[in-house]
Amino acid sequence: MGTFVKISIVSILVAYLAFKWTAPRFDPESLKGARVLVTGASTGIGEQMAYHYARFGAQIVITARREKVLQQVTEKCLSLGAQKALYIAADMASESDPDKVVDFALEKLGGLDYLVLNHIGPTPFAMWEGDMEHTRWLMKVNFFSYIQMAWRALPSLEQSKGSLVVVSSLLAKMTNPFTLPYSSTKFALNGFFGSLHHELAIKKSNVSISICTLGLIDTESAMDKVRGVTKIPAYPATEAALNIIIAGATRQLDLYYPWFTQVVHIMKELFPWATNYVIQNYSYNYNP
Repeated sequence: MGTFVKISIVSILVAYLAFKWTAPRFDPESLKGARVLVTGASTGIGEQMAYHYARFGAQIVITARREKVLQQVTEKCLSLGAQKALYIAADMASESDPDKVVDFALEKLGGLDYLVLNHIGPTPFAMWEGDMEHTRWLMKVNFFSYIQMAWRALPSLEQSKGSLVVVSSLLAKMTNPFTLPYSSTKFALNGFFGSLHHELAIKKSNVSISICTLGLIDTESAMDKVRGVTKIPAYPATEAALNIIIAGATRQLDLYYPWFTQVVHIMKELFPWATNYVIQNYSYNYNP
């Protein structure tokens, strides 16, 4: 390993540790009574976020498509200590449902302190074969509904000095095969909300934005798609969920979970040829 590479890696690690050391400390009491809307909360990371918020004593509205599962999650939230737990079933591909969900949360909770945008539409983990209809649909679910809900909630978040939390992916930072429509939606999210962060800062807004870059998480849906296909390790959904909540509560602009996803991203920028070689030759089990 060359001297420059060693110095680069050490510098990255030192910068990361310095950032962590100086980052705002998380106060769990700050979430007691907080008014929270979590999307995509019937399973996976969203479900785990709902349970964490419940343990912190928050007031929660959750949404996803399956009403029966949402009912079960809200019941568990109440048993874990949520001050209030409500649900509303919605289809994020609908033109009207994203607004309907935000309006429901505002009415039932009397406002919002946190809007956590986490939902995604199902998409195959496979080579892209030109399915434009699916790509358009996924963009509607994974991107347009996010910005629609954010805009609807912004006045309330402004009043409460609240936080807008966007769950994104390492695939929005570096390209990979087999995930073209999904990656495109996440790149769009990062571009939009990164730019919105600047506009809010220029306007001296009270609203913070947290963009959460996640690696592979061990949700059931993710594991069903990549099992036997990728050599990339998966990390626990409950820990990812807690890190997302802390990022929003401490008003961090960027979260990387697990931590080394940030190093991977930086290495991609510094040594794109090496990263591309690893992705194309070692990260996936694929036989044409």
